[in-house]
Amino acid sequence: MRQFWVLSTVVLALAAAVPAALAADPAADAKATPKPEPKPEQSVTQHVLHAGAINLEYTATAGTAIVRDKDEKPVASIGYVAYTRRDVKDASRRPVTFAFNGGPGSSSLWLHMGFLGPKRVATPDAKAAPPAPFSVVDNAYTPLDKTDVVLIDPVGTGLSKAVGDKKDEDFWSVDSDIECISRFITQYLDDNHRWGSPKYLLGESYGTTRGAGIVRYLQERSNLAFNGVILVSVATDIEAIFAELPGNDRPYPLYLPAFAATAWYLKALPGSHPDLQALLREVRDYARGPFAAAIDRGDSLTAAERLAVAQKVHEYTGLSVDYLVAANLRVTEVAFDHELLRSRGQTVGRIDSRFVGATFDPLAKEAEYDPQINAVRFAYSGAFLDYYHRDLNFGAGKTYLTTNFAIGGKWKWEHHAPGGGLQMAVNTGYDLARALTEDPHLKVLVLNGYYDLATPFSATEYMMDHLGVGPDAHARISMKYYEAGHMMYIHGPSLERMHADVDAFIGETSGP
Repeated sequence: MRQFWVLSTVVLALAAAVPAALAADPAADAKATPKPEPKPEQSVTQHVLHAGAINLEYTATAGTAIVRDKDEKPVASIGYVAYTRRDVKDASRRPVTFAFNGGPGSSSLWLHMGFLGPKRVATPDAKAAPPAPFSVVDNAYTPLDKTDVVLIDPVGTGLSKAVGDKKDEDFWSVDSDIECISRFITQYLDDNHRWGSPKYLLGESYGTTRGAGIVRYLQERSNLAFNGVILVSVATDIEAIFAELPGNDRPYPLYLPAFAATAWYLKALPGSHPDLQALLREVRDYARGPFAAAIDRGDSLTAAERLAVAQKVHEYTGLSVDYLVAANLRVTEVAFDHELLRSRGQTVGRIDSRFVGATFDPLAKEAEYDPQINAVRFAYSGAFLDYYHRDLNFGAGKTYLTTNFAIGGKWKWEHHAPGGGLQMAVNTGYDLARALTEDPHLKVLVLNGYYDLATPFSATEYMMDHLGVGPDAHARISMKYYEAGHMMYIHGPSLERMHADVDAFIGETSGP
């Protein structure tokens, strides 16, 4: 108490000593104490990776970069971690990949510690990771053998924040986010002399929405051509995956094949289906044909017709006929997650439906949590923060936001698409289509998990088939599938295949 009183007395005395004219003049006060311009920070460390077939020396740069607007005013401090190989003859020609997760509201730690970085978190397959100490291992599947990697945290995540006259919320919209990350990328290329490098974007989930917008933005605004875009668990067309939007019936047929894959994996189907691929071919045909037609009929569907469709959907999903009729054939992912194993008292994971957990309220209409997220988030967050502070020697005394849930509720989903049209619910597939059409060398690699209910593979197939591009551009899109979920890299065999697919894609598109 005495210390507080002394401090208060000193503050009051200093305030009394300020000239009355200065205290009464805010403009003079601002001139007397100008706001300091934010400065970038860096921690550069040297490492060697010996893992599997990979044997390489690399530099890790953890830091913040000050992004400026078109008037050269600082607007954001963007946190990033860059990994660059040292044992190369000409770094200016080596591929560089810019990567980010999604949310919106997620930092890049998931891709960082799951696939892209030289260290990864090892977790048991389709089970909850044990508590600390967490298992962090050398990553034999990092793409550092083929490309340098720059992991980016958007404003409001990690250490990234608005500066100058801006507020974090100013960047929480589709277009301002695209512009901010685009400016970071061009600034990184400037600062590190990498304009001659083959360039790639890699985004996961909402990061694919962002990535498809960035490739077009930089193509148009900065004459920057990417060699390739890697889309992991695609969400470019929001209306194709969110049936929760009022009056939006488009997602229901697109969910059906992913529902079938999940029910097959969890042994919840009423019949015998020994071959997943054969089942999915059958369900795809039904979903695109009779089921889509029934949904399109809407209220004109007769009770008998509705019952017949419900019986068929029951065979493909394991959901009861009565439930499907009561739901009017329209089942969202979160409703499916709750209902499929409700009789067993279990909830199915939305991010990866191979994960199941106990149901809190069996009478609820929808899943109240995601067992997959809870299974891995503690291990990923704890392991990353220890690695970030200890190995990368950065961020001490600062709060790193692994996930910022406030962003999702404040996000502005409107998007000014190429051609000037305003989308009220973003679809950056239009941006990707323009980029593919105008750059005949651009190629796209799409990575899908069969057991992803957040961005179902069947919805992604629809998105890629409805870009509105010609045969040549469509032929430059390649699709890969994994027997895992949204974060397919947490599944060991899928991680190994993912590494091979990404390496091959970069090798094929980066030139001699």
